Amino acid sequence: MQPLAQNLPPLSANAALFLDFDGCLVEIAPRPDAVVVPPGLPQRLARLHERLGGAVALVSGRDIADLRSWLPDFPGAMAGSHGAELSLDGRLIETTHGVDLDVASLHRAAARAVADSPAILVERKPHGVALHYRADPSLRTVVEEVMQHLADAHPDMVLQPAKMAVELRPAGTGKDGALDRLMAIPPFAGRVPVYAGDDLTDEVAMAHAQARGGHGIKIGEGETVAHYRLSDPAALARWLDDTLAEVL
Repeated sequence: MQPLAQNLPPLSANAALFLDFDGCLVEIAPRPDAVVVPPGLPQRLARLHERLGGAVALVSGRDIADLRSWLPDFPGAMAGSHGAELSLDGRLIETTHGVDLDVASLHRAAARAVADSPAILVERKPHGVALHYRADPSLRTVVEEVMQHLADAHPDMVLQPAKMAVELRPAGTGKDGALDRLMAIPPFAGRVPVYAGDDLTDEVAMAHAQARGGHGIKIGEGETVAHYRLSDPAALARWLDDTLAEVL
């Protein structure tokens, strides 16, 4: 049984905080380009970054440029495209593990495959592609079949199920790997990892944080490996603000 939200301990000064973006810091939107950044979020992240000595990172399936467009002043590290991209001190480091991909061709193939289903959203990513069926959940099977066909044609890529979507991303990448890479370098090294996320893509990272003696925090409903759960991004914001006020 999941512990109650009020049992979630506050962050310690020795924590390393890892935060997903969609469904964690911002509410899920019908389209990736329709999210709304809550008032106060940039300031909250800046305060956390200062109080934790810089040990705050965003870890997302979005690419770095997309994340920057929503939080342009975020001072911390960013892991984008499920860890295929890493940004440190404003520098973008590619970490695609040697996958040789004609991404434009992949995008075209995905768009052609779902051209007869306009409710399916094709999200073009620098290191892969995602198909969203949130507008019509009955199209889940169509999306899964199309993505399996694309995966068969690209053996260096792997399927990543998500909320109302399926993504094709480079093999060898993942949010757990992003956490590991960041935990090996300052200012994260030697700290206790705390990872908050809402999606299937976050589960391995939460498990990794807990294996390192830290915590996972599931945002929203659904089965999870996380030790703790909060109901929604607003609840996470309240917990972070309480932590800033009482402990950090």
